[in-house]
Amino acid sequence: MSPSPSSPRRSGAVQLQLASLIQTVLSLFVSTRPPARLPALSDDILQDIFLRIDSFADLACASSTCANFRRIISDHSFLRRYRSLHPPLLLGFVAAGRQGFQPAGASHPNAAAADGFDNDVGHRFYSYFVPGGRWSRQWVPCDVRDGRVLLKSVPNPKLFGLYNGVVWADLAVFDPVFGRDILLPSITEDLLASVEIEDHDIQCFQPVLVPYYGEDEDETSFKVIGRAYCGTKTVVFVFSRCSGSWIVGASIRWDALGLDMPAYYDQTCHYAYGCFFWRLRIVNKLLKLDMNRMEFSTIDLPLDLLPEYRPYQCIVLAEAGEGRLVMFSQLYGGQPMYYYTTQHNRSEGPNVWQKKGTVPLPSPYICSLKCAAQGYIFLVGFTEDQGMSYPVCFSLEVKTFKIERIGDIIRFKRWYNIDIYPYFGFPVSMSPRRL
Repeated sequence: MSPSPSSPRRSGAVQLQLASLIQTVLSLFVSTRPPARLPALSDDILQDIFLRIDSFADLACASSTCANFRRIISDHSFLRRYRSLHPPLLLGFVAAGRQGFQPAGASHPNAAAADGFDNDVGHRFYSYFVPGGRWSRQWVPCDVRDGRVLLKSVPNPKLFGLYNGVVWADLAVFDPVFGRDILLPSITEDLLASVEIEDHDIQCFQPVLVPYYGEDEDETSFKVIGRAYCGTKTVVFVFSRCSGSWIVGASIRWDALGLDMPAYYDQTCHYAYGCFFWRLRIVNKLLKLDMNRMEFSTIDLPLDLLPEYRPYQCIVLAEAGEGRLVMFSQLYGGQPMYYYTTQHNRSEGPNVWQKKGTVPLPSPYICSLKCAAQGYIFLVGFTEDQGMSYPVCFSLEVKTFKIERIGDIIRFKRWYNIDIYPYFGFPVSMSPRRL
């Protein structure tokens, strides 16, 4: 008789088969053979991985992991791609005069990066590493952009008279990361004569740095424009690092713009969407310079900027996204602050400004509107009882209206007439630029 399925003989056979199967599986895990090596990741794949690292500090840690990672991350082409995807950090600001660099305070999100930057290069802002100009050894900042500082050395009015033109002022571009500078040449009399002006015709000259446009440009290059304000016309001169000389960029007579008389303009220069703007106070217009076409035009300002308030009213322009231009307006040292929007580069009809409302400002400070850069506007705040405290620098993000305290403006207790220049940049390891 054959054994039944439940017999002890059948049960023992099944157990032996299970034991053999388990032993076979376990042998696969305890094999003494070395595991198969994973295929090496190509440089292109590693670059795509590194580009997704949001934190500059984490990228620096990855760079220190091995020589291969360091080679890829330190490559200039990779760093250009990385910086094009990740905006520079607000590290602090440069105040008027010889106040030097002031890093973002401890309460700011970028405080750690700002403190590290200050420890590495902050001391260079105090000497500016620039030889003495013709008139004095004192250099003062007049613009900051893309990690560079534009400096000027002007004559002492007590010794040389009240001269404002580029004929008398020395200009230099300073890179604080590497402590290097370039002294710009003077605009020649022949160049002035080519646009039919003489040095004594220049009532005022305002130099500013031109923003860096991206990967298509050599990042070691830069440009400076200087707008000369004359009685009959306005002229823009352009200095290029590549050529090392000035050229005439654009020139137009006031009457060609429909202006019967020279218009007093606001010295604050605004930049948005590839254009520079200056406010013409008397006629309540903006003078616009399109950098792509090198052409001047004018834009009407809102009618509710009443004539009796224009001499005391400050405006700041910024990009609002989707081709919209936003303008913030405020009486000097007063509250509230209004904001308007308009569509930039309208193809038909005049620009129509829409008044959107007011911006809530931090209490208990009385804030003064100063400038705009990198999607932020910047204000200086003071209290009614200033006492021994310093003025405070604030940033306001244009898209969200979020206000953050950057830090005190130390060594400068006078709150009024303070010019500040926000400094955006990258950690030193992320900045391969050379002058």
